[in-house]
Amino acid sequence: MDKFVFLFLACILAGFALINLPLAGSPLAGIQPITSLIGIVAVLVFSLILIFKGIMALAGK
Repeated sequence: MDKFVFLFLACILAGFALINLPLAGSPLAGIQPITSLIGIVAVLVFSLILIFKGIMALAGK
């Protein structure tokens, strides 16, 4: 098993945490769209990497 798989899973979880970060009512409420966008991009990128690695493992490379 690749040693980076758990790091990729942790990055996906961190992306979900950024998406669900409650900033309403705080001084940082203005950056909520930015944190959501970063979270969505992180989840998409690292999910695609894990899918690619799974396909490569099934292909035997």
